[in-house]
Amino acid sequence: MKKRKTYSAGFKTKIVLEALQERETVQELARKYELHPGQISTWKAQFLSHADQVFEKGSSKTEDDKERDALFKKVGQLQLENDFLKKVLGK
Repeated sequence: MKKRKTYSAGFKTKIVLEALQERETVQELARKYELHPGQISTWKAQFLSHADQVFEKGSSKTEDDKERDALFKKVGQLQLENDFLKKVLGK
């Protein structure tokens, strides 16, 4: 069974930017990079749907970054409580 190919974000961006320039058709780009034309169209649609996020102020953090920060904060709080209880109980 074949494994699916995975492409880096940089590669996808390069392909999408070439598609947006419209110097070559999607079919030509697909042949050039050995991709399915539908894949290029999907990447292009994803890129365009999230393009507005580039210009939003203060939203440079992704949802994953925000969630990770919240979890680190919670871990720190629990560590402090744990240390306090150890100290109070004398262990």
